[in-house]
Amino acid sequence: MLKNTILSGEITMIQAVLVDDERLALVKLEFMLKEMKAVHIIASYTDPIQAIQEAPTLEPDVIFIDIEMPEVSGLQAAAILQEVCPNANIVFVTAYNQYAVEAFELNAIDYILKPVRHDRLFKTIQRLEDRLRFAPKSTEVAHELTIRCFQSLRFERGGQPLNNLRWRTSKAQELFAFLLHNRNRFVSKDTLIDLLWPDFNLKKASTHLYTTIYQVRQCLKQSEVDLHISNVSGGEGYTLETGPLLIDAAQWEHNILALESIGEDNCAEHQSLFELYSGDYFGDYDYLWAEGERQRLRTIWLHHAMGMAQFYIDNNRVPEAVTVYQKVVQLQPYFEQGHLGLMKVYDSIGERSAVEEQYKNLTELLKGDLRIGLPAVVQDWYEQWELHNFRIRSKK
Repeated sequence: MLKNTILSGEITMIQAVLVDDERLALVKLEFMLKEMKAVHIIASYTDPIQAIQEAPTLEPDVIFIDIEMPEVSGLQAAAILQEVCPNANIVFVTAYNQYAVEAFELNAIDYILKPVRHDRLFKTIQRLEDRLRFAPKSTEVAHELTIRCFQSLRFERGGQPLNNLRWRTSKAQELFAFLLHNRNRFVSKDTLIDLLWPDFNLKKASTHLYTTIYQVRQCLKQSEVDLHISNVSGGEGYTLETGPLLIDAAQWEHNILALESIGEDNCAEHQSLFELYSGDYFGDYDYLWAEGERQRLRTIWLHHAMGMAQFYIDNNRVPEAVTVYQKVVQLQPYFEQGHLGLMKVYDSIGERSAVEEQYKNLTELLKGDLRIGLPAVVQDWYEQWELHNFRIRSKK
């Protein structure tokens, strides 16, 4: 449970339950998780029925569960476990990727493909730590430091930007961003050198690394940002220690997944979280190492946005639906479902010229930027819409 895992804003040990009908796979996952140090395995099961019966008394923070199991599937077991262990997070581990949509619908925190890689499991544990650390808050303490990662890297204290923080070089900024991305974890010098100075010889690259680490530390110190970059493993690498620091992307994800489905009673909360997404994760920078997280957070936001838009449409709140779709196409211009949704809303209120304009904009965007035509679903809808309007005009 959360109360067992959080102490004064710090993560202690994550209580984990493992479920997999394959004993060897279970042993391997146990071994890898024990290497993470932050995880305490409180029980392992090869029988999902036994796990369902016993898990409620164990009060786990996370349940790692295989999908392909006899008698009862992991998806079915997870649905039951979410009912009997409402505070537990679900992580699916499977050899097949065709269940990703169903897993997402069950609000699983992650979906890992077998064979499980150490670096992939590491990101899952980091994501879980963030989710457990950031409980919903109505207000932020005035002195709290927040780092914004949506669109650009920014620092705030008490809601006010720290304008005096200036990176000496773009390498210094990327080094800090990479350590933040891997916060509270060991990052080797070799990894940083391969990332930032891959074409330099080792001696020259090492000199650049030491200089840049010094610059980052000085920049943080001069701006009175209480973050520490520690030398780890006998000087073979570094760890950025963030403690209870607020990171917008992590807290946003926690809050958006913690909310119940949108309704009249929580509509304002959904709208507020929708608006907090100001752009992709480190979207202003061409950090290839951030692309996986960028796509994952973008998918969560788009799924949430489309659900909000449908709620507004179902409740005859057209202006709000239009606003949602407009932001979707603004931030994600190649997401055709956003354009199609906007055209349908315009059609519902009789804005024929707006439908035509939106169709024209999407056509030119895809042709000009990507050299491709319209998706069939958009093309078919528009042709049917044109035909319908032609018939109406012909009858007049």
